[in-house]
Amino acid sequence: MRLPAVSLRTRIVAAIVGVTTTATAVMAYSAYQVQADEALGRFARSSVSNAAADRKVIQEYSKVGSEGWLDDAPTHLGDIPDWALVLEGPGGQVEVVRAATTYLGLIPVPDKLTMLRAVREELFRYRAPEQFGAAYARVPGTGRKVFVVNANLPVPGYHLVQFYDFSQFDNDLTELRWKLVRVALGVTALGVGVAVLIGRRIRRPIKALSAAADELGAGALGTRVPVKGRDEVAALAASFNTMAARLGASIDELHAKDRQQRRFVADVAHDLRTPLASMIATVDTLDHAEPATRTRAADILGTQARRLAKLVEDLLEIARFDAGKADLRLAPVDLADLVADAAEVTGVEAAVTASGNVTVVADPRRVHTVVANLLSNAVRHGAAPVTVTLDGTGEDVVVRVADAGPGVPEDLLPLLFDRFTRGDHARQATEGSGLGLAIARENVLAHGGSLTVHNDGGAVFTVRLPRGVENA
Repeated sequence: MRLPAVSLRTRIVAAIVGVTTTATAVMAYSAYQVQADEALGRFARSSVSNAAADRKVIQEYSKVGSEGWLDDAPTHLGDIPDWALVLEGPGGQVEVVRAATTYLGLIPVPDKLTMLRAVREELFRYRAPEQFGAAYARVPGTGRKVFVVNANLPVPGYHLVQFYDFSQFDNDLTELRWKLVRVALGVTALGVGVAVLIGRRIRRPIKALSAAADELGAGALGTRVPVKGRDEVAALAASFNTMAARLGASIDELHAKDRQQRRFVADVAHDLRTPLASMIATVDTLDHAEPATRTRAADILGTQARRLAKLVEDLLEIARFDAGKADLRLAPVDLADLVADAAEVTGVEAAVTASGNVTVVADPRRVHTVVANLLSNAVRHGAAPVTVTLDGTGEDVVVRVADAGPGVPEDLLPLLFDRFTRGDHARQATEGSGLGLAIARENVLAHGGSLTVHNDGGAVFTVRLPRGVENA
């Protein structure tokens, strides 16, 4: 069977009321027991003390003859409390020898005998002189509760038994119980009121959080909730705001990635279409009668095929970085020698200066690709002279490639390392795919370094590489 749904406010109210009621009931019961035990103790001590005093009176005025008590000592006791001089005979038989007679509330002798027989074992448990016994009994017919106290007398078989009316005391205890019940009910009612207020106070911010979550789910990414106080609800509100902010940033990033992906596909299609169109147009001239024409067509086809192969290789490299499968084969690399080799391979005349230890632990092929790309860009988009400065005096090794050209346009500086980022002039006059700087940055990042650019009398590219574990 499925239980019905219960709101948080109801659960909070129920929990507080339950705790309040339980605590109040326990406290009321404990208070009643303490009060009842103390009152019963005082009542019993007073009764026994009174019985001891009356026994002393009997001992002072009594005379014992061959026929038992011959004097009138019991008459000095009066009628209050109700008393009886009892003789316990053989076989446990009891007999009332004398008893109070004039008080209207006195228990009749036959009823006394009935009560004594009912509690005889408990009342006469102790037989030695000067000892006492006590028991509770009820008066036959009326059912009135009586506290019976026995004071043993020096004469064997004789006992002074006194009967104390317990009904008034019992009524007082009953009244005490009802007072405590009323107090408990009052505290419970107060607890219900406080619980309702607390539940409402707790429910309000949670309801606000729920409404904010619904708005956020509906697409309102700017939804936030106020953070008040330092309790768990405030921490939850702060966590919600943080989550909403991160979610908004993630969705914005996804939108940006989506736009970048669409632009990427469009740029790839454009860069593939240009050489393919050239190759298709050239194929028709391969069967031309003139050998010079066929030779030029073959040259064009070779150039465009190499351009396509380079573009495909760059795309595959980008895909490997995106998939996190870039393989680094680390080895000690002397950056001065690597820069010299890259300049020779690219045919760029560059002035190289080095200071400090410029050896790092890196992947030589990938670092060579970075340096070669920067040198090629310095010549293609900048102007001579090109300078390369190696600084190995710090914790990282810094490589700066600078040219004397016009520099990078200010509007392109934030986008320069994005894929397919090229100026219109560059797209028309160069064979670059617009992926070189993006691949260079990914290679540097894979080594835990950084690649930045700024203008200072020309474009200045700065590569910062960590030395690696062997040169740390």
